[in-house]
Amino acid sequence: MAEMTHFLALETSCDETAAAVFTDDLRVLSNVVASQTDLHARFGGVVPEIASRAHLRNLLPVVDEALSRAGVSLAQIGCVAVHNTPGLVGALLVGVSAAKALALALGVPLVGVNHVASHVFACRLAAGRDIFPCVGLVVSGGHTSLFKCDSALSLELLGGTRDDAAGEAFDKVAAVLGLGFPGGPAVEREAQSGNPKAFDFPRAFSDDGRLEFSFSGVKTAVMYACHGQDVKRAAPPGPGQKRADLAASFQAAVVDVLALKCKQALRKTGSKRLAVGGGVSANKPLRAALATMCEKEGAELFIPPLNLCTDNAAMAALAVEKWRRGEFAPPELDAEPNFA
Repeated sequence: MAEMTHFLALETSCDETAAAVFTDDLRVLSNVVASQTDLHARFGGVVPEIASRAHLRNLLPVVDEALSRAGVSLAQIGCVAVHNTPGLVGALLVGVSAAKALALALGVPLVGVNHVASHVFACRLAAGRDIFPCVGLVVSGGHTSLFKCDSALSLELLGGTRDDAAGEAFDKVAAVLGLGFPGGPAVEREAQSGNPKAFDFPRAFSDDGRLEFSFSGVKTAVMYACHGQDVKRAAPPGPGQKRADLAASFQAAVVDVLALKCKQALRKTGSKRLAVGGGVSANKPLRAALATMCEKEGAELFIPPLNLCTDNAAMAALAVEKWRRGEFAPPELDAEPNFA
């Protein structure tokens, strides 16, 4: 019987410092995340320099905690994995540099993993069985993209956003409404007491068969509905029905578009499986809309639990697929900020 291989994975692509330990049979032994939300809240968004410095402070304690929770020593690690693309270049460099040093010191292979592909693989991890081929939707603060996923390592881009990602739009609308950061959970909470039909916000490309997204228009529409023409001098609205209605109507517009484009992608590819990952996939109305749509389309829906939706290192278990194929990273592995 072959000896089990333990993997140590690192994630520092944006504002979460994370480490995980898992095995070559995809059992997650630990998944530790140090959030930087409090550091960035005052700025209403992620500040790259602050994120990079926080990763430097947090990474080694997070790695120690991941190993401790897993009951595994560094000497038992047989492979080191790291998200090296896409993301904030300074933040990525912290994780990539640490992963390279660890792999070299331990004398084990290094695997570079695409962060976006890992979000789709989180669905495979949660399902505990093969989910490929499928359509993949990655919807987060930095990405809103649809993929034809023939396998875990074969993702063909079907279409993406032309401007703001969905999560970015949530953050910006939350700022307009004075709801704080991060915007996704804040808007969802506010929307609970609102009427999603109170404002008829635009749903870009809803009459277009192309698998593309645009959320800058709905963001601007919220701004004008909130403040009128004097948007530069207007203060955020206070608590009340109007703010709740604005949040609910905005959320409904985004959810409608995401569900529609997923339906179009399923029909275009002929797939009967939809895998959804990324921070915005934690949104309850979106999960419900996608479940309803997939039921009507006779498709199977895969969405991971909340702890695997937001950025984490366990989803880098995609590295196991590359490890099995002997696709190891060279010593000069670099951080690649753009989608690769």
